[in-house]
Amino acid sequence: MWEQEIVTTVRGEFEIFRKGEGKPLCSTHLYSEFNELGNYFANEFTDYFSVILVNLREAGNSCKAEEEYQLSMAESVYDLEAIREALGFEKWAFAGHSTGGMLGLKYAILAPDSLTKAIVGGAAASSQYMKHPESIYCKKSPHNKRLLEILNILKTSTDIAERRQANKEWSDMSLYYPEKREEYFQKPSSGKTIGSRLDYYSYTELPEYDITQELPDVKLPVFVYCGVHDAQCPYVFSEEIAVKLANSRLYAYSYSNHFPYIEEKKKFSGIIHVFVKVEDGEDLNKNKAHF
Repeated sequence: MWEQEIVTTVRGEFEIFRKGEGKPLCSTHLYSEFNELGNYFANEFTDYFSVILVNLREAGNSCKAEEEYQLSMAESVYDLEAIREALGFEKWAFAGHSTGGMLGLKYAILAPDSLTKAIVGGAAASSQYMKHPESIYCKKSPHNKRLLEILNILKTSTDIAERRQANKEWSDMSLYYPEKREEYFQKPSSGKTIGSRLDYYSYTELPEYDITQELPDVKLPVFVYCGVHDAQCPYVFSEEIAVKLANSRLYAYSYSNHFPYIEEKKKFSGIIHVFVKVEDGEDLNKNKAHF
C-alpha cells in the first residue's frame, strides 16, 4: 500500500501518496484521483525511485480550485512546484502517461531547472490527435459515439457498477489484446476520473493545446514511449514529440495499444532500468536508439 500524506504549500494543501526508495520521482495524471492502492503506471517506478503520486486540485483530499483556470496544465505545474518545494526537493524526476505525459512536457517547458529527467508516454504535443482517424477521440472513429457516452457516465454517474462497466469498455478500446484484460488488471489500483478536471481539459484547454514549437527548447533528458497501436494518442504523435525534443529517446511497443506498461510489462521494466541510470543533463543523442 502507498502511504498517504497531506502537504501544506504556499498554494494550498495537496494529497500525495508515497512508495519506494531512492531519488524522488513525481507522477500524476491531469484528471485522475488516486488513493492508497497507487496506480498501475506509478507502481512500475517504486523499485527504483521514491515515488510521489500527486492528487492535483479537486482530486481526492487536495484543495479545490477557486477559479476554473487553476485546473489548467500551467497552474498544475505551479502546484507541483509548490509541492516539490514544500517537500524540500531541489529537483525531482517526472513520469507521466497520457495527459499525465502532456503535463510532464508542459512541466519541462515551464520549469526545466526543477527536473532531472522525464519519461512520458501515450501522449501528444497538440490537439491534432483528436482529428487522427485512428484515434477513438476522432469523430470518424467507429468507437467515438460510444466513447462519448462512456466519458459522460464517468463524469456524472454515481452508480459504481455503471462506472466500472464504462471503465471496462474504455480500457477494452485501448488494449491490443482486450481478451487479456482480466490478466492485465488482476491487482486493484486507483485512478478515478475527476469530471471537473476532464471538462476543463476537454472544452477549455484542449482546443488551443499546442506545445510543438516549445519542445525544441527542452534540453533535459526525456524518454518517450508509446504502443504502436495506441488508439487514444496514435504512435505518430509520440514520434513527433521525440523528434522535436532536443534530448530524447523513443521506445516503441509493437504489441501494445495505450498501456505498454501493462501490455508489455517486462519490456517496459527494461526501459525503466535504462531510465534510472540516466544522469541529470545527460545527452541521450550520443546513443539514440529504439529499445
